[in-house]
Amino acid sequence: MATAAPSAASRIAVVTGASSGIGAATARQLARAGYRVVLTARRKDRIEALAEELNTAGHSAAAYQLDVTDRAAVDEFASAFRTIGVLVNNAGGALGADPVASGDPADWRTMYETNVLGTLNVTQALLPKLEASGDGVVVVVSSTAGHGTYEGGAGYVAAKHGAHVLAETLRLEIVGKPVRVVEIAPGMVKTEEFALTRFGGDTDRAAKVYEGVAEPLTADDVAETIAWAVTRPSHVNVDLLVLRPRAQASNTKVHRES
Repeated sequence: MATAAPSAASRIAVVTGASSGIGAATARQLARAGYRVVLTARRKDRIEALAEELNTAGHSAAAYQLDVTDRAAVDEFASAFRTIGVLVNNAGGALGADPVASGDPADWRTMYETNVLGTLNVTQALLPKLEASGDGVVVVVSSTAGHGTYEGGAGYVAAKHGAHVLAETLRLEIVGKPVRVVEIAPGMVKTEEFALTRFGGDTDRAAKVYEGVAEPLTADDVAETIAWAVTRPSHVNVDLLVLRPRAQASNTKVHRES
């Protein structure tokens, strides 16, 4: 199916959490689709290297160091734009897998601030710019964790439920305006950092997440899905798209080969 080329007024795409994984892959996909991508993340060296890669390949990219939980910094960032066409809220992540009875409140707070308040900060700051483009798209990268709970995941599940509700409510509140709100909810995605970060750098615990799963999703799988949703015709809104590897039937049902 053909994709819609971005209009001149809507060809800037901002991607948060673009230093690795799904964010970096999404930036590459949107650049190939004709967008001028603005890469944001806390790790300046990573996004600058990605911007250089994309520019060298003939695309248009810029890097901007940004912590989405810092509202003043987000507002300053947003002030640089008159209009943008796409915002991909990808910054987030999981910390720990402890039960509710012993979970670390600091981890819960960090997950909420990044996955929910970070998304809120950037969306609020850029929503007028998206509307001004006449054809804006807000993408919230949530998770299947935002649609079903599992043992040991309550902190992350709560945060991703918050991200899901943010997207769902925003869609209701801005209906009639020229901005689409898309939620992409991936299941098991194997990236270089997600599980490793969740388990504090414990490589053995991180590897067990994917143990026996023949083909987990990749960052590129999710990025291609995001780019597809963004490039639908303006009247088509992909409200919610859940994607999992074939081996994963639910958050708690995964086929593992021995």
